Amino acid sequence: MDTDVTEKRNVPYMRSPDAITARDALFTVIMLAIAVLLCLTLRQFDEGDTYVGLLFVLAVAVVSRWTDGYFWGIFSSFFGVVCVNYVFTYPYWEINFTMTGYPVTFVTLLGVSLIISAMTTQIKRQERLRLEADREAIRANLLRAMSHDIRTPLTSIVGNTSVLLDDQGLLSSEQKRSLLLDISEDSQWLIRMVENILSITRIRGGNDTISTEYETPEDVIGEAVRKFTKQFPDVAISVQIPDVVLLIPMDITLIQQVLMNLMDNAATHGKASAIALAVEKSASGACFAVRDNGTGIPPDALPTIFEPKLSGDPQGADGKKNMGIGLSVCHTIIQAHGGSMAARNLSSGGAEFTFTLPIAEEIEDED
Repeated sequence: MDTDVTEKRNVPYMRSPDAITARDALFTVIMLAIAVLLCLTLRQFDEGDTYVGLLFVLAVAVVSRWTDGYFWGIFSSFFGVVCVNYVFTYPYWEINFTMTGYPVTFVTLLGVSLIISAMTTQIKRQERLRLEADREAIRANLLRAMSHDIRTPLTSIVGNTSVLLDDQGLLSSEQKRSLLLDISEDSQWLIRMVENILSITRIRGGNDTISTEYETPEDVIGEAVRKFTKQFPDVAISVQIPDVVLLIPMDITLIQQVLMNLMDNAATHGKASAIALAVEKSASGACFAVRDNGTGIPPDALPTIFEPKLSGDPQGADGKKNMGIGLSVCHTIIQAHGGSMAARNLSSGGAEFTFTLPIAEEIEDED
């Protein structure tokens, strides 16, 4: 199966203002047309007009709910009042607000429609602000936790290098090598932490701002495995790819970071000697699985496995920082792609982390 000729295309999640306006205009026209058609149909069975105003109020509520801003809701309100008067109120096909009771009726209809439009739009804006505040709080907590944890390897690196610099021939070759190994390990850990920070900064408040391209699982897994084996050459890696070509809209750098974090977590904290990566097509998209033969996940940690662990949290038995931050970064990245993530212990031992990404397109392998 040749994947080198796969065409990559930009997949913009954020619509342009012109696209939003055109969509809102079309939606408004459709909703108002449906209201008019319903009223015309019901008038064949009921000569009254009490239902007309209610149907147009409902149309205004639907338009206000599913369009952006105040304009289309207000436009629908005025259109509804004029249409009710012109088409569905005696004298038909004439504008007449002078008959007894008409001014109050139509002013009330307009007022109710405008209030519904304004309230619906305001509720949407408040919900949008709340979601943005929640996303920003998550990013801020993650970055703050990472910033605190960066101090630990930096302190260790500075301390070990100071010992080496101040050495006056008192340290043996084995002791020097041990200090250098500690420096190397802390440096690698620091690099991974900085990569996580950079991954978070690429997510600017949700999936609407992620720049994606159509990618195949082979591309993202191959690069992640290549980087991982450089750091953990003794860990056996196996990969299982489906026989169909799956084109997945993703930020390949961020998804590589997810796979790197999961494999690093399995090797460093799960003490795994073998890791299996698999991708398969599911009903909800492309499902990635990272399985290991390590020590598994403590049962009491499963419910909060993807929540960020601050620097004051207990460390693992090996004296190293837990991977709560790395797993939180993974969860945030997958959510930003519109996917889902889960973790569980395997009955055979070890742990399995899975995440699902929406599939944009599937091409059957012709070979």
